[in-house]
Amino acid sequence: MASPAPASPPDTIAAIATAPGRGGIGVVRVSGTGLAGFARALTGREPRPRIAAFARFLDGEGEAMDEGLLLYFPGPASFTGEDVIELQGHGGPVVMQMLLERCLALGARLAQPGEFTRRAFLNGKLDLAQAEGVADLIEASTAAAARSALRSLTGRFSEEVHRIRDGLIDLRMLVEATLDFPEEEIDFLEKARALPRLAAIRADLEGVLDRARQGALLRSGLNVVLVGEPNVGKSSLLNQLAGEERAIVTDVAGTTRDALRETIQIEGIPLHIIDTAGLRDTSDVVEQIGIARTWQEIGRADVILRLVEADGALGGEDIDARLPAGVERIVVENKIDLHGRQPGRREQDGRVWLSLSAKRGEGVELLRRELLRVAGWHAHGEDVILARERHLGALRSALAHVETAQGQVMALELFAEELRLAHDALSEITGEFTADDLLGVIFSRFCIGK
Repeated sequence: MASPAPASPPDTIAAIATAPGRGGIGVVRVSGTGLAGFARALTGREPRPRIAAFARFLDGEGEAMDEGLLLYFPGPASFTGEDVIELQGHGGPVVMQMLLERCLALGARLAQPGEFTRRAFLNGKLDLAQAEGVADLIEASTAAAARSALRSLTGRFSEEVHRIRDGLIDLRMLVEATLDFPEEEIDFLEKARALPRLAAIRADLEGVLDRARQGALLRSGLNVVLVGEPNVGKSSLLNQLAGEERAIVTDVAGTTRDALRETIQIEGIPLHIIDTAGLRDTSDVVEQIGIARTWQEIGRADVILRLVEADGALGGEDIDARLPAGVERIVVENKIDLHGRQPGRREQDGRVWLSLSAKRGEGVELLRRELLRVAGWHAHGEDVILARERHLGALRSALAHVETAQGQVMALELFAEELRLAHDALSEITGEFTADDLLGVIFSRFCIGK
């Protein structure tokens, strides 16, 4: 006999929480209130809190659709702070869709992207920086990025922000109290060491911002575009950096017709290396398309590696004239093995020149170190913060207000206002002072089921 459908709360959400496709195990997640009855309808038995129990998952007629494990977490002791059910069944897409449709038939609605994590944030289970750490951990492209994301998820970044924020709060309380006694304000601030305390807050902000910049590199990496005439060794250099034969290398000019991308890691930083078609005048229609795409990639570059032959002739002045002026450019003199030269680095005409052999790998380590320098990377051990652009913006804003406050100590009202603005900027990071529309943007980029 079919189990009766429970009276479902109006805002129960459900989604498949595992990646699309076939797998040994798939998970359907449900969150809402009063889900014990929901679980009974799905399994025909009373769920036991926080115990993984074998169950058969039943359709509306009481027939088994699948079997697996049922986990029931009554709120508030759950990820979202609400009642949560997880159905762990066999990971075929048809089975997962049947389980999800059964949950929707019982009154749940399909969850929006990131809605489970958003509910965790709104219910005080995570702050906003920790919630973003969930998405960053899923999206991490390197082991270093994954470790940094986990630190954000466990609250390390938030703790540092709170520590600086608490220092600002203490200083604001002192200044606000001093405003009530204007005739004593300067002596009072000197006795309370307000300026040294503000200097310490500034130093802390600068340190966190520096480590956050490093973390931003771990998230997105750098786009490095190889640019040059045909047959200067761009594809050979890509293969050398990648450590395998990714691009076809021949003596025939124009072999590379389209942009070829390869992501490598240096010190945990993802570098997106783009090999492009050689730049030259050509009547070949296919090659012309490849050259047009080369210029598109140049427009998106963070770093341009301008390859030339190590024979002392730069050439290609028309190419250099068209390269964007605001993008870091490194001149790479390739094929030193053909000209009896040694690997090396020099600065000339305001640019860095590297001499190497892409074919033999001689001098390629110099290039790796130079790319790290351009990225602004320096080792922080396990303290790198996997920051997003909004985190960097908030930290920069807080630092700017603190710097302004240091010059306003003789105008106490302005001093107090700058401290307030710095406090508000930091609060945006953890979500204590965040507009609802910003929350919508942040969580819309999450996976469905998270």
